[in-house]
Amino acid sequence: MDEQEHIWSVRELNEAVKQLLEGVPVLRRIRVCGEVTNCHENGISGHWYFTLREGTTKKNEYAVRCVLWKWDAARVRCKPKNGERFVVTASVTVYVNGGDYQLRVTDLEPEGLGDKQRARQELMAQLADMGYFDPARKKPLPRYPGRIGVITSATGDAVRDVIATLRGRWPAATVVLLPVFVQGEKAAPSIAGAIAYANRWRVADVLIVGRGGGSVEDLDVFDERCVAQAIHDSALPVVTAVGHTKNVTIADLVADLNAITPTQAGQAVSPDVVQVLTDLDAMGEDLEKAMLHRLEHCSRQLEELAGRPALSDPALFLGAKAGALDATVKDLANAGERYTVRRTGALSSLAAKLDALSPLKVLGRGYAIAEKDGAALRSVTETKKGDRINVRLSGGSLGCLVEEVRNG
Repeated sequence: MDEQEHIWSVRELNEAVKQLLEGVPVLRRIRVCGEVTNCHENGISGHWYFTLREGTTKKNEYAVRCVLWKWDAARVRCKPKNGERFVVTASVTVYVNGGDYQLRVTDLEPEGLGDKQRARQELMAQLADMGYFDPARKKPLPRYPGRIGVITSATGDAVRDVIATLRGRWPAATVVLLPVFVQGEKAAPSIAGAIAYANRWRVADVLIVGRGGGSVEDLDVFDERCVAQAIHDSALPVVTAVGHTKNVTIADLVADLNAITPTQAGQAVSPDVVQVLTDLDAMGEDLEKAMLHRLEHCSRQLEELAGRPALSDPALFLGAKAGALDATVKDLANAGERYTVRRTGALSSLAAKLDALSPLKVLGRGYAIAEKDGAALRSVTETKKGDRINVRLSGGSLGCLVEEVRNG
């Protein structure tokens, strides 16, 4: 077969690329600086795997995978840590099975916080100052939700886990799926828009926002400001479920409740139907007991009332009451008569006292009252010669002309 017609296998191609890259002298020992993300140690092999990344947005972000073999990790001065910048000494190689090129790290030096981590911490500080994380503003979850909104990828594990959980725990609820992107440049505005849409049209009583598992890098969307703002502005309670137990995102801090996984989120927003039915049965039994107790009490009261004279012999009862009423009427009449006599005597006494004080009685004893212009004269200084005055005597009055005024 002609060499031009040779068909390469994937393995042959990857091995050829590996040999090509590893054969470049300048790539055998290089120093690269970047922020460590998605860092983890393999518990079985002891090897370390992580990603070096630079840039703060999806548009200007670059990344390269790195591996730190167990024997190299045993002698380096420090271990890689998510969110911090490192300068690594490494050689370029190719992982043949995956076809990915990577850096084989032999040494690394810390440089402080990475750009991404620094930007995240600055945003967290701003939101904390604005009260976005304040427990007092977190809304309670509805006890018996009729509709549960799920904002996540329509094809991921998260939606399947939530639906399976709700079907088992609270089948009475309707699950409303609002499909969104959960990674990539469109993810943050997609999630924020779905939260706003759910609030505008009130599509649910509570919202679950999140995704299934993923790398640390996949959580970046839940650290975006627009997502945090949408959760903060939501009038509907929001439960986040990112599905990553080792990391807490800004969205988790703003949410009304943070669930570790989508399954746990489904449990948090729904009551257990078995427990609810058990509680209802217990409440029904308590209600039945209370009703029987009440009926027994009313029955005893009715028996007691039935034995009273008013019901057993109404004529006798009414006759006794009629006699008592007659006696009361007589007592009232006698009391009224006594009161009238008493008040009449008091009135006569007051009339006699009033008559004794009457000015007419004084005139009858030979006294007179001089008046000028309808007012009684109290002193000679109140009149003068030539004034006409009226002198009131017993039995009438005299019209007089003052001819002389004498003092003393």
